[in-house]
Parts: sequence; structure tokens; C-alpha cells
Amino acid sequence: MESPKHSLIPSFLYSSSSFSPRSLLLDQMLNSNPKSPSSSSPPTVLSHNNFLIASPTEPAKGMGIEMYSPAFYAACTFGGILSCGLTHMAVTPLDLVKCNMQIDPAKYKSISSGFGVLLKEQGARGFFRGWVPTLLGYSAQGACKFGFYEFFKKYYSDLAGPEYTAKYKTLIYLAGSASAEIIADIALCPFEAVKVRVQTQPGFARGMSDGFPKFIKSEGVGGLYKGIGPLWGRQIPYTMMKFASFETIVEMIYKYAIPRPKDQCSKGLQLGVSFAGGYVAGVFCAIVSHPADNLVSFLNNARGATVGDAVKKIGLLGLFTRGLPLRIVMIGTLTGAQWGIYDAFKVFVGLPTTGGGGVAPAAAITPAQAKA
Repeated sequence: MESPKHSLIPSFLYSSSSFSPRSLLLDQMLNSNPKSPSSSSPPTVLSHNNFLIASPTEPAKGMGIEMYSPAFYAACTFGGILSCGLTHMAVTPLDLVKCNMQIDPAKYKSISSGFGVLLKEQGARGFFRGWVPTLLGYSAQGACKFGFYEFFKKYYSDLAGPEYTAKYKTLIYLAGSASAEIIADIALCPFEAVKVRVQTQPGFARGMSDGFPKFIKSEGVGGLYKGIGPLWGRQIPYTMMKFASFETIVEMIYKYAIPRPKDQCSKGLQLGVSFAGGYVAGVFCAIVSHPADNLVSFLNNARGATVGDAVKKIGLLGLFTRGLPLRIVMIGTLTGAQWGIYDAFKVFVGLPTTGGGGVAPAAAITPAQAKA
């Protein structure tokens, strides 16, 4: 029967076909342990020069990144920058048509006609007007959204304790995502204000460099945060739905659709699950946050406008339906891509993908879970 010690290391390190002084020394070290194989004591960490056998009781690590360490949160923050900044910039043409449909539905009657109007009036280059504030704003938002979500999810789970965390994990996801989004929107709001003005008022500015000072001159510094209330109203429900539904959907996929545990799935399959879960979550996100999205577009476009003005002009039904089909397509694709990019970056640095395992304190994470 093979020694359980041997199962801790690759077979080529102790097989007879790869005999060497080092392998002989390793074999002597393994066989000299007086404890029996049935001993409940954890195997010790053995080292010789550059050779190391890691104890399974060590904290989970990926490329030297320990779970829930400052380096872990830094990696999640950078992953959030990539996932949100790049994806929002890529769908700038869709966002541009959506904003104009919300502001001027008489002119931009549908998705196809909206693209036609933009192409006729501004040319192909007009489709990416406002891409700089989009990239900068959503990169800042993504950094805070994902970085602080991981922080608050761990923080609230520690406050609740293992029993209540397992019982109320959806509440942990909701509370963590809402807390993170409050901070993320403070970072996003100034860029969003300039973006909407540049995209919906032709001739106002070419982009961020001239649009930012023009906006401050027209509205004052406080004007950059005029839309913070509606932005919170749009983004907090959106993000709560984005994270809580994603975590739940991914867990259900692994439980019911895939006939093996997550840690036995390939990285490619895990990333596919992340994209699929993100896309479905994005559809729900678009629906619950759409009324506030209409308000944000209206307030940032009209100088001195109020929420009451927006409701009066757009109508209550219009708040829920104007531009919704396009936003479902845009947000579904966007959210799926964001989760795919975020988890791909985590895999790249050696961290586990998000979801499928619930919330666990750092001490409860095993190396097998880190590799999953």
C-alpha cells in the first residue's frame, strides 16, 4: 500500500526511475518519520535547499497570494479595473444610442434607427464619443466595486460567524455588494456626469479633456455629483442583484447542471460558468435598475432639472420601459463579460474563481479550494 506521505508529492520525485542523491535523501526523510500512517497529526513541512513540501494546513495561496490578505484584495481590485473599464468602453456605441433614446425618443425611435441617425450625423467616429470618461469612470468604479465587495463579504461573514453565514449567505452577498457600491459610485459619478453630457449634447465637448472643465464652469463642482442620488438608486440595486444572483446562479449550475464538484472541473469550464452566470444575472440587473438609469440620463443632460421634472416628462411607465430592450442586451453581455474577465484574472494569478462554494472564513479555505 502506498504511503500517504507519498500522495503529498508528485510520483516522479520518489519513483525509482528518477533515482538521484536528492530523491534518496527525500526517501530517507519520509521513511524516518516514526509516526504511523494512521496518525491524525498533519504532515510536516519538509525542506532541503530549494525543495519544499507544503503542509495541507497552510493557508490557501496562489502565486504567493494568500486568501483575504492585502495582496488578495489588491488583485481583486485590479481585476475589477480590467473587467469594468474595458467592457464598458467596448459597449460605448450601445450606451451612446441608449442614452440618446432616453433623452430624445422622438428622434431615436429604435436601436437600428438610433445607430442610423448617429452614423448620418456624426460618422463612424461618433459611435465612440465619450469613451475616455467611460473608461476612466468605470475603471474607478470597478476597482471599488470588486475590491470592496470581497472585503465586505469577508467582513460581514466574520461578524455573522460560520453558522449564520451559511444560513444567511444571500444576505451576506447583498450587504457586501451594497456597501461596496456606495463607495464605487462616489468614484464614478463625476465621470458619468461628463460622459452623459458629451454623448447627448453634440458640440458640448469632444471628450473628457475639454468636457470636464466645461462642465465645472457650467454646473460648478457640485454639479458633478448632482446625479449621485439617482446613480445610487440605479447602481446599488443593480450591484446587489449582480453579485447575489451571480453567486446563487453559479452555485445552482454546479449543483444541478454539472455532474461533478467545482474543484474537479477544468479552468475553462469554470470560466464558462462564470460568463453564463454573469449573463443571466445581468438580465435581472438591467430590469431592476432601469428606472433609475433613465433618471440619471435625464438629470445629467438637462441643466437644473429635478427628479420631478424627469418623472413628469418621461412618465412613470416610460421610466421602466424606455430603452429597456437595448439595455437588457447591453447589460447582459456586459455583466457576463465582466465576470468572465474578473475570474480569468483571478485564475491567472492563481486564485479560485468566484462562487460555487459559499462564503468561508480564511482559515476554512483549503488548498484544494484554492486550486478550484
